[in-house]
Amino acid sequence: MPPRASTTPGRDVPVEPPLVRARGLLVGYGLPVCPAVDLSVQPGEVLAVVGANGTGKSTLLRTLLGHLEPVGGAAEVLGAPVDPRAAQMRAAVAQDLGEEAFFPYLTAREHLLLTCYGHGVPGPGEVVDALLEEFGLHERADASPGALSSGQRRRLLLAAALARPRSLLVLDEPEQRLDVGMRNHLVERLVAERQAGGGILLATHDPRVVAGAATAVLHISESEVRTLDPDDGATAVASL
Repeated sequence: MPPRASTTPGRDVPVEPPLVRARGLLVGYGLPVCPAVDLSVQPGEVLAVVGANGTGKSTLLRTLLGHLEPVGGAAEVLGAPVDPRAAQMRAAVAQDLGEEAFFPYLTAREHLLLTCYGHGVPGPGEVVDALLEEFGLHERADASPGALSSGQRRRLLLAAALARPRSLLVLDEPEQRLDVGMRNHLVERLVAERQAGGGILLATHDPRVVAGAATAVLHISESEVRTLDPDDGATAVASL
């Protein structure tokens, strides 16, 4: 569900809040793990969060999704304080943080069908068949997650995130355990999402993902947080 428009005084044009916004946000576990973060993602934008391991990228995503409490500062999703229990946030935000939480007795197809049914996706069977084909899982559709390879399970997580309606897609290193061909397809998928008006926030270590899909880059280090353009961001990732 799209956020409610607000209006700026003196103007007749509605102004939508960002899909996600942070101001002076400090993330960590009691103590900050990185400097304060300012960011925003609008529809049609892809913000790539990059930096060395341990600089707080995953912690930032988890805080923005409400899985962790902020150490300081403020964050909003769809113009409201972060609350993963809120119906608006649950309806609008799809996520893949790389955490495998599968039902052991459901097949790959059944996992995707469950996602579709839970979010009221029209024509769930056709949607699931298309995703299984897209992510090279059609021949393993009736296998349980425990019988899939690590790369296949990663593709199933991505397919599940893309199976449901969303305004904002949050991904943590989605390129992990994907082969070169599937990484290239991931870039194409992210670009298509952006062009369709969706917003994306992702952490990544792949310069090809940054250069091919991002519209802006947030580079996090122990001493500072910088906003870069995609070319400079890709160079920064390649040098890590």
